[in-house]
Amino acid sequence: MLRKIVKIDQEKCDGCGLCVPSCAEGAIKIVNGKAVLAADNLCDGLGACLGECPRDAIRIEERDTDDFDEAAVEQHLAAQGTPAPVHQRAPGTPAPAHHHGGGGCPGSRAMSFAPPVTVTESAPSGSQQSQLGQWPVQLHLVSTTASYFQGADLLITADCVPVAYAGYHEDFLKGKAVVMGCPKLDDNNFYTQKLTELFSKSDIKSITVLKMEVPCCGGIGMAARQALAASGKQIPYKEVTIGIQGQIKG
Repeated sequence: MLRKIVKIDQEKCDGCGLCVPSCAEGAIKIVNGKAVLAADNLCDGLGACLGECPRDAIRIEERDTDDFDEAAVEQHLAAQGTPAPVHQRAPGTPAPAHHHGGGGCPGSRAMSFAPPVTVTESAPSGSQQSQLGQWPVQLHLVSTTASYFQGADLLITADCVPVAYAGYHEDFLKGKAVVMGCPKLDDNNFYTQKLTELFSKSDIKSITVLKMEVPCCGGIGMAARQALAASGKQIPYKEVTIGIQGQIKG
């Protein structure tokens, strides 16, 4: 049947294995130093493994193949002594329809949140309000046409920044849409392409790039600048650098 299924680019794959535990069905295994599908009927095509690949070697394609078989998944996992995924249906019940919006995986489904309620009285340490207004945030997972990007001020964040800078939520994230990534571990060409698509398709009002002072982190700013140029749009743009001890460097 014609359906969505994972495709692994063997030239890009370096066999790191990060995709293996992210597949609840156990459909991916490492063979001769490369990730491969153990069997087509074990892959539900929802793409939970996509965000785990640092080489951008996994994508979803639509092709003629065996139908996803939950019974085969149960047998496959049982042989490995692994519990069945929580979404498995009970035997004898109809199979649920698969929804592929946002990759289909609950971890990559697009969501917008209501603005946080302002707390006027002093709150105990550790209970400050999150300023996150959307999900997902990883650049690999966001949809470039998500509603939360329309008319938004966009924050492009290197993923070490929120750990290093204590005031990240109040000083930078508040009121903005956000995407995150690591230019050292990911494919910066992919970042450039994804951001170009985002800038082209969405009505972004402003762009702020938040990066660390370490040299490898400069790639995220480079990707953003190249993407902005490629989009042909004139969008207010600035970069802010955070020191490894949490100070704003410029």
